[in-house]
Amino acid sequence: MKFAIKSIIAAGILTALSGCNSTTDSGASSEITSAVASAERKADNRARDQYRNPEQTLAFFGLQPTMTVVEIAPGGGWYSEILAPVVKGQGTLYAAHFPANSEGYYKRSLDGFKQKVADDARFSEVKITEFAPGTHTNIAPAGSADMVLTFRNVHNWYMRQGDEGVLSAFQSFNKALKPGGILGVVEHRLPEHRDDKDQQRSGYMKQSYVIDLAKQAGFELVASSEINANPLDSANHPKGVWTLPPRLALGDEKAEQYKAIGESDRMTLKFKKL
Repeated sequence: MKFAIKSIIAAGILTALSGCNSTTDSGASSEITSAVASAERKADNRARDQYRNPEQTLAFFGLQPTMTVVEIAPGGGWYSEILAPVVKGQGTLYAAHFPANSEGYYKRSLDGFKQKVADDARFSEVKITEFAPGTHTNIAPAGSADMVLTFRNVHNWYMRQGDEGVLSAFQSFNKALKPGGILGVVEHRLPEHRDDKDQQRSGYMKQSYVIDLAKQAGFELVASSEINANPLDSANHPKGVWTLPPRLALGDEKAEQYKAIGESDRMTLKFKKL
């Protein structure tokens, strides 16, 4: 299902960066368009494009193939499968994954990603680093990155460590970025009128909260976009955001209803390091 209002792009997205390659009608570089359209991407991953809008999202953030980019907590590599081919041979991609001493789910996720890097030629130049708020914050050499990207992660840091975890994460991103470097954030969005306590278990975060914590860490909000908005999502579900696809935490219970809603309503925020 596609949403009619997904294509709101902030002014200036078509402005070319110095030395960048050609762009498509979406404002994305030709490398982004090719990577998104690649038949090498997993079918299950491609099915999520209608909700995650990777071409438009990366164009909004201003990704270029020559950049040094850090992807935070890449998990199984949904976005890495696009980012790695885009910068391969021209830029650098750091995958700031779970720490090496992780256990359980976190270790399995890290091991799976390492295997992907070892086996898949598209990932052959990816550099794996460690990230965990407060303990593992050297995600790339200080002042080396043009862009840091985090997709649907802020709620995890908040649910585990509250304000301290979120602020630590943003501070580590700031440390890795060059002056003027870009931080791109996509996160499940909690309506502003809801109680702040709803952020603790729902997986949804208030946009105002994310902006405030980023500012505390030394960032300036450059632009916001409704690329990943979903007006069908009330952000009020029995098992939080995980009630919706792709998780469908209730199993078969009202599954068709939740599939009809689609993935969560999401904020898309572009910050600049001061």
